[in-house]
Amino acid sequence: MSAAAQRPSPARELLDLLASMRFAIALLSVICIASVIGTVLRQSEPMGNYINQFGPFWAEVFDRFGLYTVYSAPWFLVILAFLVVSTSLCIARNTPKILADLKSYKEGVREQSLQAHHHKAIGEVPSNPAMALAEIGNALTALGWKARVQQRENGTMIAARRGAANKIGYLAAHSAIVLILVGGVLDGNAMVKLAMWAQGKQLYTGAGFISDIKPEYRLSTANPSFRANVSVPEHQRQGIAVVNLPSGVVLQDLPFDIELKAFKVDYYPTGMPKSFASDIVIHDGNQTREATVKVNEPVIHDGLAIFQSSFEDGGSKLQLKVLPLAGGAPAAIEGRVGSRLKFGDQMLELDGLRVINVENMGGSENASGADVRKVDLGERLNQHLGSGAKGDKDKSLHNVGPSFSYKLRDAAGQAREYSNYMLPIELEGRRVFLAGMRESPADAFRYLRIPADEHDKIDGWLRLRQALADPALREAAAHAYAAAATPPNQAQMQQQLQLTAQRALTLFSGAAAKPGDEVRGGLPALSQFVERDVPESDRQRISEVLLRILNGCLFELNQLAREHAGLPPSPVDAATQGFMTQAVLSLSDSLYYPSPVLLQLDGFEQVQASVFQVTRAPGQKLVYLGALLLIVGVFAMLYIKERRLWVWITPGTDPASSQVRMAMSSTRESPDNATLFAQLKAAILKEHA
Repeated sequence: MSAAAQRPSPARELLDLLASMRFAIALLSVICIASVIGTVLRQSEPMGNYINQFGPFWAEVFDRFGLYTVYSAPWFLVILAFLVVSTSLCIARNTPKILADLKSYKEGVREQSLQAHHHKAIGEVPSNPAMALAEIGNALTALGWKARVQQRENGTMIAARRGAANKIGYLAAHSAIVLILVGGVLDGNAMVKLAMWAQGKQLYTGAGFISDIKPEYRLSTANPSFRANVSVPEHQRQGIAVVNLPSGVVLQDLPFDIELKAFKVDYYPTGMPKSFASDIVIHDGNQTREATVKVNEPVIHDGLAIFQSSFEDGGSKLQLKVLPLAGGAPAAIEGRVGSRLKFGDQMLELDGLRVINVENMGGSENASGADVRKVDLGERLNQHLGSGAKGDKDKSLHNVGPSFSYKLRDAAGQAREYSNYMLPIELEGRRVFLAGMRESPADAFRYLRIPADEHDKIDGWLRLRQALADPALREAAAHAYAAAATPPNQAQMQQQLQLTAQRALTLFSGAAAKPGDEVRGGLPALSQFVERDVPESDRQRISEVLLRILNGCLFELNQLAREHAGLPPSPVDAATQGFMTQAVLSLSDSLYYPSPVLLQLDGFEQVQASVFQVTRAPGQKLVYLGALLLIVGVFAMLYIKERRLWVWITPGTDPASSQVRMAMSSTRESPDNATLFAQLKAAILKEHA
C-alpha cells in the first residue's frame, strides 16, 4: 500500500486536530489572555471615555478589535465555539474508552508480565489455592478493592482495582468547561444580538423619553435571555428596561410593571452609601405582589430576577436663581433633573441633584485675612487661579449640603459642565460659595470661590462684581480712593493717583482687553502689565503698589455699590477685610468663568429613583452545574488515584500451600504507593514491610 493511501483524509486530520487536547489547551490559553484584557480594560464605556484615555487613533484601533466588548466580540465567540467543539470532541472520543475501562479489570494479563511492574512481590502462603483465593478475596474486600477472578489451567488470576472515580473526574471536568462556556454565551450580549436579528430590531442611538421610542427598537417579552436596567422614580411604575450595548441601546419589554413605593438609603460618615433597599410592588396583569429588593437579595418573579443595582435622581424639581455677573436683575427659573430648557441662545440641561455632599475640607485654623499689599503678585496668582474646594491642609469630613449639576450646550452641540453648591462652605476660616466648571467629563472640576457677605449670602459679592463692570462706578471708586489716599499737604498728587487707580481698575475689570485676548482681566492683566511695562528691578515694588491701590479701589467700589443698593457702608474691621481679600481673588477668577451668568440653587423637591437590574438568565443553571462538576472533577483527578492489583495463585511445593505472585500499578507514582503495597503484602502474603 502506498504512502498516499495510508495518509488520513483532510477531514480526518481536521477532526483529530479539533479533538486533540493540545488544541483545546491552546484555545483556553487565548481565552484566558482575552479575559485579562476584558478585566483590565473597562467594558462597555461610552466611546468618548476611551478617546480621552487612549487618543482618537488607538481608541479606533481598539474598537475595531472589539476590545471594549471582549466577551461579545465576534472573534472571542468564534474561539469559544471552537473550544466548545474541541472539548466536546475530546469527551466524545474518550468517553467510550473510559466507560469500557471502568468495566474492565484486565484479568486477562499474562502472569509473566507481572514481573515488569515497579511494585511486585512473590511468596508462599500456607493454604491450598482454593483457600488462598477465598482469603485473598476477603482481604481485598476489607481494604476497599473490587476484584474479578479468572480461572486458568495452570492457576488463578485475581484482578482488582480501586479509585475508578479518577476517570469520572476527567469527564466531569471537561463537561464542566463545556457547560460553563455554553451558559456564559446564553447569558451574554450575543443572545441579545441574536434576538434582535431574529425579531428585526435595531439599536437606538438617540435621546428622549422611553415611552416615545418606536417599536423597532424594542424586544418582546419572549426574549429568552437578557440583562437590562430599569429606573423607577418613587411612586411611579415602569415596565420597560434598557439593554445597554456598546453602540447604543435596545429596549426590553417586561412581562410586568415595577412600582417603587419607597427607597431607603443609609450612608457612611464618608458620604458613601452604606446600604440601600427598595420597597416595590410588582403588577403582573390583575395580580400584585409586594416585595423588598436589597443589595445581593434579589426578588424572583416569573423566572426573572430583580436586583438592586443603584439609585439616582428621579426628576427632582429645582428652583434656580439666574445671577448675571456683569449687571442686571436676578431671575428665577424652575426645572426638573433630566429636563432641557431653552436658555438664551444655549440649551440648559439639568443633570443631577446631590442632597448630601461629604467633602474633605481644610483645617479649621482661622485665616487672619492677609493684606494683599504684602503678597507678591506672581505668588498670589499661582496659589489662587483656578482654585478648587480642596486645599493642602489636613482634612476632616463634613457634610457641606446640597449641590446640583448642569450643562450649557451651544448651537454647535458643545457643552460645558457646571456644579454649584447651594450653601456657603467654610474654607480656611472664610465662608465661600463654590461654583465648579469643567470642559469635559475627563477633567476635574475647577471651583470659583465666592465669599459670603455679612448675611451669609452671595448678594454682597454679586453687587461688587456688577459694579466692577460699570465704568461710571469704577471712575467714582478711583476718585474716592485718590481723595482718601492723597496726603493733605500733597494735593497735587490726587489727579495722578486717580489716573493710576482708574488704570488699575480698568485692567482688573477686563475693560481694556480686546476680543480674542488670552488675558481678559483680573490679576493676570496686572501681572502682564508689570512684566511688559516695568523694568525687572522695579517689578516687586510696583506689584505691591498696584495691589495696594487695587485693594483700596475695590473697597471704595464696594461702598459705592452698597450705597446704590440703599445699604449702610461696610465697617472697617477684620470681617470686611477678610471679605475683600477673598473678593479680589474671586473677582479675578470670575472674569475667566465661561458663562455670563451664575445659577444658584434656591430650593428643591427631591425625587429619588431606584435602578434595578432585571435578568433572564437561562444559562445560569448550566454555569452553576458546570461549577459543581468542575469542583468534583478537579478533586477527583487530583486526590483520587486509580490503582490496579493482580494476584496470581498457583499450587505450591506442598499440596497444603500456594505460591502467590502479585503486582500493582497506579496512574501516578507517589510515595504512598509503596506504603499501600506494603500493606497489601502484609494482608496477602502475611509479610511485614
